[in-house]
Amino acid sequence: MADSRNEVSRVAPVSGDKSKKSAVALSQTQRAIIINAIKSRSNNRRISQVNLKLFFWRFTINSTKAVKRFCDVVISLAALLMLSPFFLILGIAIRMESRGSVIYRQTRVGKDGRHFSFYKFRSMYSNADQIKKQLMAQNESGDGVIFKMKKDPRITRIGRFIRKFSIDELPQLFNVIIGDMSLVGPRPPTPDEVAHYTLEERKRLHVLPGITCTWQVSGRSDIPFKKQVELDKKYISSQSLWSDFVILLKTIPAVFTGRGAY
Repeated sequence: MADSRNEVSRVAPVSGDKSKKSAVALSQTQRAIIINAIKSRSNNRRISQVNLKLFFWRFTINSTKAVKRFCDVVISLAALLMLSPFFLILGIAIRMESRGSVIYRQTRVGKDGRHFSFYKFRSMYSNADQIKKQLMAQNESGDGVIFKMKKDPRITRIGRFIRKFSIDELPQLFNVIIGDMSLVGPRPPTPDEVAHYTLEERKRLHVLPGITCTWQVSGRSDIPFKKQVELDKKYISSQSLWSDFVILLKTIPAVFTGRGAY
């Protein structure tokens, strides 16, 4: 019995001050837990909002790309079907004037630096690439990146006509159908041109190249290369289906006037 009493007497009662301190500490802990829970929910809500915005942004971008691709294919197929009789006549005329293939195939640089086969109606004599090396000193582009001559001796008579009205570019509709190009976008450069590109100029390769572009409807080869790059970068940063539609409309009068084509 004495042992039991001693055991009970050893249990000291909790003082009032200690009880209050424990209650305050518990209250602060609960408050911290509640505050952290609220902050966590708030952060989760913000993250959800950001993820939702990213989802809609990606959805909009992907939808625009899908619509652009659909329009590219449909318009290109329709144009090839309608123009096929004209292509046949033009092919005969090209072969009658000079020997060589009707279609000229060249390696060009596309999106993200990928090389692809680029098609044009042949507008030059078959040995044009060899003669180009001899003509480099007469380059009129002024920047050394691209080669341009207003009176290029490599161009045939038929070639001069089809280049003036951009008819030589029409086989690129096939490039559009197979996905190497788009109807609207920066013009695809040659590998030797890209070798001279700066980092800023390489930004032109961030999108699919096109048959027509902003500077093509603003003066074509009369536009200096640096200005071409600026216009291409501006197009890339603000491209939309509407801007493509406007450029396609402007291409029609630009082709018929023939300004800057050589």
